[in-house]
Amino acid sequence: MPGSPVTIGCQVIITPGASGPPDMGTILGIFPPVITAGGMPLATSGSLCLMINSVWGFPYPLVIGPIASTGVTIGGRSLVRMGDNIPTPPGILTVLGPPAAPFINDQWPP
Repeated sequence: MPGSPVTIGCQVIITPGASGPPDMGTILGIFPPVITAGGMPLATSGSLCLMINSVWGFPYPLVIGPIASTGVTIGGRSLVRMGDNIPTPPGILTVLGPPAAPFINDQWPP
């Protein structure tokens, strides 16, 4: 899904979550190589999310899966955009937002 890139602090949801129902989380870490827009590092596949289990309330780490934008890659890692549905075990990670750089719109398919 074409959209604007995201950064640290972006909200994400994974369906199904660790215990079944969807879990909410936030992107916490973006690892090198890094590209920036407006001074903000842009999330790529392999970035780290902190998820909160919706049943038990415990936090757990989740690494964003390998498939996002097919056109924009940074060091072999795909750019993560608002609205992306990324296969990430144990389910599908949906990137909610907000965007890091609303003035950039990646039009490549997932």
